[in-house]
Amino acid sequence: MKIVSYLRVSTRKQGNSGLGLEAQRTAIDAYAAQRQARVIETFTEVESGKVNTRPELLKALHLAKVTGATLVIAKLDRLSRNAAFLLRLRDSGVRFVAADMPNANDLTVGIMALVAQQEREAISKRTKEALGAAKARGVRLGNPNGAAALRRAGRGNAASVKAIRAHADSHAHNLQPVVTALAEEGVFSLGAVANALNERGMLTPRGGQWHKSSVRNLLARLDPDGRSEPS
Repeated sequence: MKIVSYLRVSTRKQGNSGLGLEAQRTAIDAYAAQRQARVIETFTEVESGKVNTRPELLKALHLAKVTGATLVIAKLDRLSRNAAFLLRLRDSGVRFVAADMPNANDLTVGIMALVAQQEREAISKRTKEALGAAKARGVRLGNPNGAAALRRAGRGNAASVKAIRAHADSHAHNLQPVVTALAEEGVFSLGAVANALNERGMLTPRGGQWHKSSVRNLLARLDPDGRSEPS
């Protein structure tokens, strides 16, 4: 049995310190040892659970897909508290297992995904209620220098746009092997490529589903001169 290991922490500080990662790695190693499985590669993501754009997860899914390996995570909530994202991952065609619940089936994972989503919404509701109560007591909320912050953000907009473009370019580069494999299989049209990417559980740079327009943008990044854009 082959395993692709996926680790995730929410903050850059945790990623640099290894806090949380070691426990996840230990859980996955124990799962692999119990099943005499081999970890062929480990991917580590430093990203908020609310964000569905995960370049390292895309790489892990791609490797698991092409090698027939199982994607293993330490706990289900290491992926996301977003039910739609978890269910889409479940249906991606890549087998994935949570080390803390190795015998869970698709139904179990679906139920847990919905529970995780409910937990996330409950946390958000409690936070809003606490802020509302604080405001009612006369507590001033927000940044007192908010206007200045907005002006600074405006001046930094060019840098933000540059960062977004860089992220999209990196995302396209990660998907290059998939697009190449589809072309070799005779999948060329924008609609067919979009369907194939969605079936494989691949996400757009913003974590959404693929459509003809997003595939066109992807191909434009991979081939700026437009020599190989499908009709």
